[in-house]
Amino acid sequence: MSWVARVALGLALAGFPLVGGDFYINLVSQMFIAAIFASSLNLLVGYGGLVSLGHASWIGLAAYTSAWLYLRLGLGHWITAPLALVITTMIAGLFGWIALRATGLGFLMITLALSQVLWGTAYRWSAMTNGDNGLSGLTRPAPFGISIDGPAAFYYFSLIVTIFAIWMMARFVNSPFGAALRGCRDEPRRMSALGHNVWLVRWLAFVYSGFWGAVAGLLFVYYNKYIHPTALSLTSSAEVLLGVIAGGAGTVAGPIVGAAIVVILKNYVSAYLERWNMLLGSVFVLIVIFMPDGVVPGFRRWWARWRKQ
Repeated sequence: MSWVARVALGLALAGFPLVGGDFYINLVSQMFIAAIFASSLNLLVGYGGLVSLGHASWIGLAAYTSAWLYLRLGLGHWITAPLALVITTMIAGLFGWIALRATGLGFLMITLALSQVLWGTAYRWSAMTNGDNGLSGLTRPAPFGISIDGPAAFYYFSLIVTIFAIWMMARFVNSPFGAALRGCRDEPRRMSALGHNVWLVRWLAFVYSGFWGAVAGLLFVYYNKYIHPTALSLTSSAEVLLGVIAGGAGTVAGPIVGAAIVVILKNYVSAYLERWNMLLGSVFVLIVIFMPDGVVPGFRRWWARWRKQ
């Protein structure tokens, strides 16, 4: 993307709350959260070659941890947020240690099984999670004394966090470690022969992915002021995985575009179509047929062909 396009995009994002209504401001805020969530999964799927069906664990675990510490222990947001990130990242390290004993389909099934343990715990351990009723009565933090209760204020807060998160993940994949991760994806035996610890590279990527998934979880619970076990469900993991694949795994922009597509279909189209899930499935089928490598790589390929004509 050229610097002119980046400046134009930045101005459009910064000025959107000035022209958009509250509904659309909140919709874009949800896109920001979904973009961080999808980009964190893309570190595994796109760059590590590790397809996970348990990524919702991190958004749900961070949200539940922050909410429980705030509601049950009365701790302030300044301490609940870092504690939620630390606890979630540590559990991501434990789950990665277990799941990375396998690859391919085995890795996918282990991540699914581990996430279902957390989902079942959230449903059944009512004393901790309030079960199917979820945890409510939450508030949003006020960073540096600035309230983010309004739609526009939360929009700018989530925009800043999203820009920083995407930048950090882009730096990660473009670093020498990111090159090693891609090497472990494409040629694990050769990387091992060259002296790289393939398992450790994948585990560190798993933990880093879990951390940014936890950041998305904090934004998620701040936005909704409520957390329910469905945040940990298989559906949540499948939706974000579909977003990564549809947008273009292994690219920085792909998961952002894919997440936006999912959020729009889920929150906007569903207001007009009762069977919006059928439309969601149809959109993904069309993407797979006409852009098998994703929307972003597909448009790049079409643009290159058009310029050559």
